[in-house]
Formats: sequence, structure tokens, C-alpha cells
Amino acid sequence: MCGIFGVYGNSSAAYQTYLGLHMLQHRGQESAGIVSTNGKDFFERRKQGLVVDVFRSQEKITPLKGHAAVGEVRYSTTGVPNNNNVQPLVVQYMNRHYVIAHNGNITNALEWRRNDEEKGRVYRTTTDTEMLAYRFIDAEGETLEDKIQNGLKDVQGAYSLIVMNRRRLIAVKGPEGIRPLCLGKLGGAYFISSESCAFGINDIDYVREIKPGEMLTLSERGPESRKLDRKSVASPCLFEYLYFARPDSRIFSAEHDVGHYRTEAGRQLAREQPADADVIIAVPASGRPGAEGYAMESGIPIQSGLQRSHYAGRTFIEPEQHIRDFGLRLKLSIVGSVVQGKRVVVVDDSIVRGTTSRKLVNMVRRAGAREVHLRIHSPPKTDPCYYGEDTPTREELMASSNTVERMRVLLGADSLGFLSIEGARASVPPGTGYCAACFTGEYPTELPDSESGEHGKAITGSQLLEPGLE
Repeated sequence: MCGIFGVYGNSSAAYQTYLGLHMLQHRGQESAGIVSTNGKDFFERRKQGLVVDVFRSQEKITPLKGHAAVGEVRYSTTGVPNNNNVQPLVVQYMNRHYVIAHNGNITNALEWRRNDEEKGRVYRTTTDTEMLAYRFIDAEGETLEDKIQNGLKDVQGAYSLIVMNRRRLIAVKGPEGIRPLCLGKLGGAYFISSESCAFGINDIDYVREIKPGEMLTLSERGPESRKLDRKSVASPCLFEYLYFARPDSRIFSAEHDVGHYRTEAGRQLAREQPADADVIIAVPASGRPGAEGYAMESGIPIQSGLQRSHYAGRTFIEPEQHIRDFGLRLKLSIVGSVVQGKRVVVVDDSIVRGTTSRKLVNMVRRAGAREVHLRIHSPPKTDPCYYGEDTPTREELMASSNTVERMRVLLGADSLGFLSIEGARASVPPGTGYCAACFTGEYPTELPDSESGEHGKAITGSQLLEPGLE
């Protein structure tokens, strides 16, 4: 999962992008980068690390001159992170330069890469974004928009893109619309972001969501929209509502922010999976809205029983299991007076591998809880996501090979309850079909790389060109 941000028409474009990436940090913690242009030259800073580390001082941002910029925070879905894979990527071809930021995952990237390498093309990264860059280079068309449209015709998977050259910035969302991407405006400047939460810190007005299959060009002429040629059924990611997106974001043209729908999921969870308990505690921070909904519906009081360190990131999107384990110890501590001697409902947003949940249950018990009832405001994750999430194999998913009762035993909880898939769909905006493949195994796109058993071994996630600028 990645977070992308773009600016066109603002003299402080790089600084606005820096602030936007701060608000998108939850979508990727391995690396951060910004590339800007003044219409003549490109300026860049890309490095592994958090936004605050990569852009530690004003001196790191000031050299990024220009009226337009693209930024990305990233985590890789497989492989070892390295400097070559840090994005946005800068593409150089026949004296032409453009920049690509990508959130998603191309499921037939390996096929394209093999074809390229058989023709003698050398890849300098292990990312599917480089594959996209070559598709645009090879495609027919007079304009960059034409090349993007033609280059994407046979590309499968999930992609939300920002492409920038010296004169314009282009936002593209795949026909299935799996990953969010929205448009904002401040004065005469326009902004593109994975989530609307990145607009608030800049006082940017939210305009709308980029539509599935839409290409939106921002230039001196203002916004110009066109449709991609390939048609498909819109399938926005259900898990964005339940976990990935920030509660203060509006995604997928929803009327309310994500927190509203997570609260609804918590209410539905309380109806489906009640518990006889004395207190509810939320796993911060993404579990809080669901816990509040559970408390509203059940009448059980909610208290702050888990204290979070704000200097530790999400354990789920860390690249290595041992880092996730250590990260949890740094991240959470129990407020003993809240749980001691009580029957406790612990509400969390998901169970992926089960490692975090098992440690949480043990922490609450050791703090003196009489009973621990674990409630999850999403369905069991039984299948891998091939669209940019860090669950590439079924073997890693606890729910793929265990019943709920067996999971309860392994986690050490007195009871365990999940939101049903029907309850999850009822909790989010109606009127659209959602991608719920990680819960159902029903995928909205072809998966040729995964069917060959090779998906993710060499290339997956929005991971493709070694940095280089003129």
C-alpha cells in the first residue's frame, strides 16, 4: 500500500506535497520521495525512511523548486526494500522526462517484464511501476495522455497513478477503481491525493473522487477529463473502509468520512456478535471508531484501556514479522485499572496473521482481566490481496486454515467474533460492488501471475527505475 500526492499550480508545490505526505504516512513507512518541476528542470529527494526523516529540515525541501510536484510514501509487498525502488520514479527517454507515482499492484507485471527482458530490455528496479513506464514509452500516441491510455489497455490489477511532465500533471484511476484517489483545489491550484485527509492540513477544498477509468489532466487550461478505453465493473476496496484509510478521509465519493462507516461496522458487529462484559477497549487507532459503535449499540461502557505511543507506526504494514513483533511492544501498553478484575471486550479492525491479536489478548490477561472477548469489525481474512496489500500467500493468513473456534483457542481469548461479510457490506455506502476478495476469494480482475504460482516473487506492489535526473 502506498500514498501518493500531487500539486499543480502552486509556487510552494514541494512544501504542500511534504505536508500531504505527512498525512498519508499511514499508507507506507519504508520510504518517501518528492519530485518537483519548474517547467524546465526536475528536482528530487527520495530516500528510505519516514517523511519526517527524509525531509528533516527546511533545507531538504527548499531545493525542490517549481509550481508542480509529485510525492509518494511507500511500503513494498515483497522483497528487500532498497534505494532503487524508492518512488516517485523519474523516467528518461529520448530527452523526455516524466515522473510516476503509483498506488496499487499490477497482477500481470511479471508477464510484461519477461516479454521486455526477452527483447533485451534491462530493468533497474524490482517494481511494477517501471513496467508501467515502459508500457507508456512503447505505446502509440502523440501526447503523453494518448501514450498512457494506450499503454494501459492490457494492464491488469489495481492502479491509481499520478504522472507528471514539465507542463502538466495527470491523475489516472484504473477501471475497477480499487484504490482511492481524489481531487482538491486551493485558489488556482489543484491537488491530487490518495485520501482527502491530506487536504485538511493544507486548507485545500475537497472537490471530488477521481472516477474509475478516468484520466484527469491538470495544466494551464485547468482540469480536463477523459475516459480510459478499457471498461470494467467498479470494485472499490472494502478493506479501505475497514482498515487502511484514515477515519478523517472521504474515499470513493462517500457522503461521510471513513470514521462514520467504521462506527457503523462496530454497531453491526455488536448486533451480530454480542458479549456479556463490563468494559470495552479499542485497539488504537484504527479500531477506535468500531469500538465506539460497538459501545453505542451494546450499552457497554468504553474506556481507554490501551495506551498508544504516537512515535510507533502500524505493525501490519511493517515489512518483516520480527519488526512487527517488536513494534507492538513499543506501540501499546495496558492501563491496568481499566481492565483489572473485569470482563473485557477488545475491539480491533482485523486479524491478518494473528500475531498481534495473540499478544494483545495476553497483555490484557496479564493486566488482570477476568475474561477477554475479542471482537473484529471486519470479516475473517481468508485470501491474499493481489492489489497492493502485504498478504501475498494464504499460508500467512490465520483465517485461511483455521475455524473461528480454532482461532479463538490459538489466540487465547474467551470468545472471538467477526463481522460477517453481509454486515460489512451493509456498513459502507450502498449502490456499488466492492472488492472483498481478501474475505471471499472472488477477485475483480484476472490474476495471471498468481495463477502461475509466481506472483510476488520478483515483482509486486507499487514498487520500477533507478533514480536519475538530468
